[in-house]
Amino acid sequence: MKYYLFILLFVNQLFFSQTQFPTTDFISPLDIPLSLSGSFGELRSNHFHSGLDFRTQQKEGLNVYAIADGYVSRIKISTFGYGKAIYITHANGYTSVYGHLQRASGNIQLYIKQQHYQLQQFEIDVFPKPNELPVKKGEVIALSGNSGGSGGPHLHFEIRNTATEKIINPFYFGYDAFIKDTKAPVINEIIVYPLSDDAVVNQSQLPISLPLSLQKDGTYLASKVLAKGAIGFGINTYDQSDNNYGKNGVFKITSVLDGKNAFSVDFSTFGFDETRYVNAYIDYTRYKKLNQRVQQLFYHKKYPLSIISAPNGNGIIQVENNLSHVFNVEIIDFHGNKSKVVVPIQFTNSAAKIVKPMAKTEFKIKSEREHYFTKENVSIYFPENVFYHDTFLNIDVTKGILKLHDETIPVHANFSIAFQNDTIPETSREKYFIASNNGTKKSYHSTKIKGNTFTAWVKNLGQYQLLEDSKAPLIKPINFEEGKWLSKQNTIQLSITDDLSGIKTYNGFLNGKWILLDYDFKTNLITHDFSDNVVIEGKNDLKIEVVDNVGNSTIFETHFYRSQKP
Repeated sequence: MKYYLFILLFVNQLFFSQTQFPTTDFISPLDIPLSLSGSFGELRSNHFHSGLDFRTQQKEGLNVYAIADGYVSRIKISTFGYGKAIYITHANGYTSVYGHLQRASGNIQLYIKQQHYQLQQFEIDVFPKPNELPVKKGEVIALSGNSGGSGGPHLHFEIRNTATEKIINPFYFGYDAFIKDTKAPVINEIIVYPLSDDAVVNQSQLPISLPLSLQKDGTYLASKVLAKGAIGFGINTYDQSDNNYGKNGVFKITSVLDGKNAFSVDFSTFGFDETRYVNAYIDYTRYKKLNQRVQQLFYHKKYPLSIISAPNGNGIIQVENNLSHVFNVEIIDFHGNKSKVVVPIQFTNSAAKIVKPMAKTEFKIKSEREHYFTKENVSIYFPENVFYHDTFLNIDVTKGILKLHDETIPVHANFSIAFQNDTIPETSREKYFIASNNGTKKSYHSTKIKGNTFTAWVKNLGQYQLLEDSKAPLIKPINFEEGKWLSKQNTIQLSITDDLSGIKTYNGFLNGKWILLDYDFKTNLITHDFSDNVVIEGKNDLKIEVVDNVGNSTIFETHFYRSQKP
């Protein structure tokens, strides 16, 4: 079975490497020099970055162009994620994606407004027909922005295979030519991991960082590894392009043991169903403790991530029988710049001076099985394959707070937590929910209530507790006052906040008619644009309704005046 899996992976990679991508069909989506703030496959929280992020000169409102003829096949407006995003399907079999937009342009924007008002909601996900919104190469389709989960103004840009929806590195389509890159990838650190119970590395049973020295030929030489048992390596690395000091992801990593390929990583393409496996690929514990993303060049248990391959095993090295080895790691960017590390390995039978602490507890997880645990009034159910490998968990309940190990162990899929509480009156139960509690912030989780049992499906270890939210959201006008004339304004803005369970829905009405409110969760602002032509001459009655996640609601009513005469 493992042999068949390797053959299939090899055939897929061979097919991909031989594919001829159109490098002259597409133009730049921006009319400024392209500068990367994020690369394809870059390591992000719980995912690999699925495109390129282009800087927009620290501002919004730049023209965004269709990279080729096609038609708008999807429009998704979301409070989080890509924010305002447009998808264009092209005749050559690929779809381009433009995210974090400020707004669309022309007929596309008119279509979006129509959909907002028809569906009476800000968040929409619609799929226009091929003949509804055709676009031409070079047509302005939108203005760049900072919407959704963006951390600053930029354009998120993707190219996908239309048939499979696999994301492909846009550099294959000629976008590498827009980025000047003569810099070799930077190697921050090489980590060596003792992996078996009897493994020792430089007299340690814990992972250690290896000192590196730069050689005359430009390669790095690591200090000698004196080891026994099963070991593996990880690398902390990043790439930079010219005139760009951002730390971006690399393109390929290849490791070689004694002249044979051991483990390789290729950020050419992947599927969205694979992306959370980033937590299995990196040293997740080190990331949570030190905020360092070390890419592990081995695996204990095979997981379905197509960017990795280990043709001669699993990347784990067995050091035994007085043998020595040479381990090489080469990092390459898409422009062909390379960095290389050479690691000498020698067998030793020395005992460990640094001993790994025992991690065993009464709660043992076999990753391929489902598990059900109870502690006091709390029950936890783990379906099979929630964890990437077998592990032990610490589970405790103190003063109503579930301490479910900590966040240093990654979780791949949802599991359930259930609190039982007989003391909460039935009439008050709908105001209670299960919250994660990291010590400084409490976060809402959708909670199902049945009798005296409160159940939520969650995706991280850590602290959880049952909380009551009896406080309604707050609504505050920002750029207007009641009874004032707003003839010179183009918008009205209000702040909406909720200090515990969070906002679930919000709606606005002008003179009894529903209005579109553009919501930016980063600033807590909702904005209505008078260009929607709902506002009337003279007095306008405004009503805003906001409901939080447990049903507390607030209604804010006011009025203003507006003259539309010049």
